[in-house]
Amino acid sequence: MPDFQYIAKELTGRQVTGVISAASNQDALALLAGRQLFPVKVDAVEANRPLLSFGGRRVSQRQLATLYAQLGDLLKSGVPLLRSLELLGKQAGTPVVRGILQDVREKVSDGMRLNIAMSYHKDVFGDLVISMVRAGEEGGFLEDVLKRVAVFTEHSEELKGRVVGAMIYPMFLLGTGGLVLSVLLVWFVPRFEEIFKKQKEQGDLPAATTMLLSMSRAAQTYWILIAAAMIAAVLAARWWLNTDEGKLRMDQFRLRAYGIGRIVKSLAIARFCRVLGTLLSNGVPILPSLRIAKDATGNRVLTQAIADASDNISAGKSLARPLAASKQFPDEIVEMISVGEEANNLEEVLVNISENLERRTHRELELVVRMLEPILLMILAAIVLFVAIALLLPILQISSLAG
Repeated sequence: MPDFQYIAKELTGRQVTGVISAASNQDALALLAGRQLFPVKVDAVEANRPLLSFGGRRVSQRQLATLYAQLGDLLKSGVPLLRSLELLGKQAGTPVVRGILQDVREKVSDGMRLNIAMSYHKDVFGDLVISMVRAGEEGGFLEDVLKRVAVFTEHSEELKGRVVGAMIYPMFLLGTGGLVLSVLLVWFVPRFEEIFKKQKEQGDLPAATTMLLSMSRAAQTYWILIAAAMIAAVLAARWWLNTDEGKLRMDQFRLRAYGIGRIVKSLAIARFCRVLGTLLSNGVPILPSLRIAKDATGNRVLTQAIADASDNISAGKSLARPLAASKQFPDEIVEMISVGEEANNLEEVLVNISENLERRTHRELELVVRMLEPILLMILAAIVLFVAIALLLPILQISSLAG
């Protein structure tokens, strides 16, 4: 059901703004009339949500974390929202952030709620942040939500930095291996082909050498086609991964991949538990909290499982039971959630689950990365060894025949 942003007047003449969900514009007008509100302006939110451009949309997550924290501090100090946005816009470090804040301020000054104004820049703020801001506005604790979002964004960026930092050396080894193999096939191996010509004519050339020379000729002759095929494959894969089916298949693969599937699932569940616990601790009801927190997983399989759990909760069931039925959540996590529901401290349990999962996952990730380095080194050594053996075997045959 679409949302409609409205500006209306009460019986007293006071102007109010808000968002209402309705099947059509006429239904939205009828709902407002039922609330004794006289609509001045009613617009469909989705129909008027173009993404604006300010000459480059790259905004670092650390910049956004600082922005959320500063906005929360200003609001908590009693500074009005419009004045806070104006101050942050003036001290923005980049033209992109300055332009976005100016546009958000203009829309808020026209009567639009902050979360809707931010949704015009969904590619910068993201669905999760916009949903949490909406919950904060509706619950009257916007400044607290902004502070929580700042901490969550900073925490996510720190985790991302750890993962990227841990993968730098393995990726360097992988790139080095590809470069070494290319140099060997294109420049080094062809120099031996003339030496082995007589053995090849006699049929005495070892199979490993024959294979290596064939690979070298293919690399020299068809390198343009090979490069074009690799580029086309990468582009096709990127296009497919941007489709709904491709995203779903990739998320399924991430959860099932040997070695990293457990890590991916643990990180996704940790994000979900942290966001859900944060929302519940701020007084947001369980159903709206689940609708917001399910997007924090970053995985469509888990998101759908949580959405199905939300439907069961609305039917009067507990959270733990439908999560267990989804088969996507570990038994120990489900058991802890069940205990938290029974003890009426679910929000504290969820935050503890998140912290424990993150600590455990960090250790597992470091172990996987440490194992990845020697594995890549062994693969690189095996490639070089294969080339060396393939080139030495014919020479050893010639030496034995000469002796």
